[in-house]
Amino acid sequence: MKIIKWIFGILLVFLIAFPFYWVIISSFKLPDQILQPDLWPKGWTLQHYKEVLFDTPYLTNLQNSLIVSFGTMFLTVLIVIPASYAIYRMDFKGRNFFYNLILATYIFPTMLLLVPVYQLMTNIGLVDTLWSLIIMNVTFAAPFATWLMSGFFKSVPRSLDESASIDGAGTMKILFSIILPLIAPGIATIAIYSFVISWTEFTFASILVTSDQFKVLPIGLNQIMGQYTVRWGWTTAGGVLTLLPVLIFFAFVGKYFVKGLTEGSVK
Repeated sequence: MKIIKWIFGILLVFLIAFPFYWVIISSFKLPDQILQPDLWPKGWTLQHYKEVLFDTPYLTNLQNSLIVSFGTMFLTVLIVIPASYAIYRMDFKGRNFFYNLILATYIFPTMLLLVPVYQLMTNIGLVDTLWSLIIMNVTFAAPFATWLMSGFFKSVPRSLDESASIDGAGTMKILFSIILPLIAPGIATIAIYSFVISWTEFTFASILVTSDQFKVLPIGLNQIMGQYTVRWGWTTAGGVLTLLPVLIFFAFVGKYFVKGLTEGSVK
């Protein structure tokens, strides 16, 4: 049985890792060899990376994606913390209704929302701005993030709130001085989650933004692939460069994300 588990595990890792490996090595292949099924490049070049960085609007797209992703992350955390505290720690009429309502945004398919969202953004003058992308990303990230915080708030004993209240601490002091330090892994979890989904969001980014100066990486990569022929060198190099910021970000806070997911699921 152990041998079967090992074989299955190796195959699973191979299936997951091989596409990434293929993209990475292809980005270093010479232009005339990039479509050859070689597992190791016969020649190495940085030509594709130079062309992507200096011959395409990649850097502009990268800047826009960073603004949108970090803006989404900041606003999501800013909204989710007080919302979660109210739902999971405070008693008020209709609390269960709001608890069930926060996930209602996932009932409707994204495609059904494109037209009304575009009309709404047009009416408030946010079409072709980065704010429209930030607002939509927060709209879809905040409900799930609020639900995800349930396990963290429930893991903190209510007796701490009562003791602090007896000592004269107000609601905000209890939240920021007592509860937030104890649920730091949860905050890191929702921060990474909101960052990643905004970094990879394509549908609304392709509809709400039309100017080249505001396009984000998923749209920029789709354009540099070419309309009639695929520029495989640019595509693979752009894919690797797009993956790097997420890997760097995850390298610093990834352990909190994993810890947050496990703690939030078992407590």
